Amino acid sequence: MTGPGKGWNLSLESWVGIYLLLYLPNVMITRFITTNPHPDLGRPLTGLETLPASLIISTVLTYIFIWASGWHRDANGVQMGRYRVPVPTRFTLLSSVGTALVLFTVPLSFTIPDVSIPFMQLLMRGDILVIAPLLDIAFGRRVRWWSWLALVMVLGALALTLLDRGGFKLPPLAILVVVLYTFGYFLRLAVMNRISKNGDPATVRRYFVEEKVVALPLAVVILALISASGIGGQSNELRWGFIDVWTDPVIWEIFLIGSTLTLISIAAIIILLDPHENAYCVPLERAASLLAGVAGSVLLAWFWDGEMPRSAELWGAAILIGAIVLLSLAPRLSRGKDR
Repeated sequence: MTGPGKGWNLSLESWVGIYLLLYLPNVMITRFITTNPHPDLGRPLTGLETLPASLIISTVLTYIFIWASGWHRDANGVQMGRYRVPVPTRFTLLSSVGTALVLFTVPLSFTIPDVSIPFMQLLMRGDILVIAPLLDIAFGRRVRWWSWLALVMVLGALALTLLDRGGFKLPPLAILVVVLYTFGYFLRLAVMNRISKNGDPATVRRYFVEEKVVALPLAVVILALISASGIGGQSNELRWGFIDVWTDPVIWEIFLIGSTLTLISIAAIIILLDPHENAYCVPLERAASLLAGVAGSVLLAWFWDGEMPRSAELWGAAILIGAIVLLSLAPRLSRGKDR
């Protein structure tokens, strides 16, 4: 059983299923409003126009959750008058920087023109899956055979899609997104293994609070500084995303993006901080998000005239389903043989 405390104790695979179901509408709504023309602008919104409001909404909702759930009591903090304010340690502060990078890059990966969601997700997830067992080895954690096999399967799906597209022919923004995402996730996983991956529910709550209280506002502040700098057309997009969006009808769709982002972050931290090895938890979490991206693209193609994923991307998704099944069943079968 896993979870951050009483009332949250579900199996790891159940949390993965919840994560997938939450990620699906997030992907679909983001892709829909960034590929269909906005009534007033005459073009689709860009990722930089949707990102500020969704992050601000997620920040507010996350702070409400931290207070209402009582998770803040487990965090490191300082007393300010009548109130105890959560404060990160030097390790969770480092993780917050990595999380801020992830918060930028994931929504942007859904919005890059001429690059499909499944392809971007395969690239971003493939890098992390290579890092996962290396961290296990570095921290002295055993990597079991089914985790290695699932890793090979996921990397095979990545290779299949790359060959189908003729290699790494990507626009500069896509390359930057992959690099920043990989670096940010590496920081997060390294800190998790250093201080929090021990199966203690209080540790899950403490890590979530200390990381998020800094990462979310940091991401918003960086976006605001870019907007205020007046550099190029991107600053204009960010200005629309910070100011004009709040009186635009699209704010309701962006509210749903921010809401699901908050719930996704809770499910993700529970999965990644499970005491199983990284080579087990990370492929489950990464494969689930990739499957949500593929499924979202298919549903958009069926019902809203979106672009259907390439056949190689669909085969890659099928391989990932096999990896999830393997990671779900192999540990149980192995325990049965050991009895």
